[in-house]
Amino acid sequence: MAVTLTEKAAQHIQRNITKRGKGLGLRVGVRTSGCSGMAYKLEYVDEADQHDIVYESFGVKVYVDPKSLPYIDGTQLDFVREGLNEGFKFANPKEKASCGCGESFSV
Repeated sequence: MAVTLTEKAAQHIQRNITKRGKGLGLRVGVRTSGCSGMAYKLEYVDEADQHDIVYESFGVKVYVDPKSLPYIDGTQLDFVREGLNEGFKFANPKEKASCGCGESFSV
């Protein structure tokens, strides 16, 4: 399996990398947080870690640390606009529950 991006997410990430003037791609991972146990974390990658697992979607590289992969393998990241709000939306097949505010999840 892999961690993938929709075309919209890839375009959004590429635009931000261009605005920043640097970047290799996006790192996707998890951290302990919230009432459900884990939260997604995103950051732009300027320097790859030797342990990163790298996937590519629509020309954008997605970096995943090996410790996060068991929790997010198979996840697709989309970029959505709903009314005045916009942001990334995670479609994680391993997600069993999430908190009411949408900040955290459990597998």
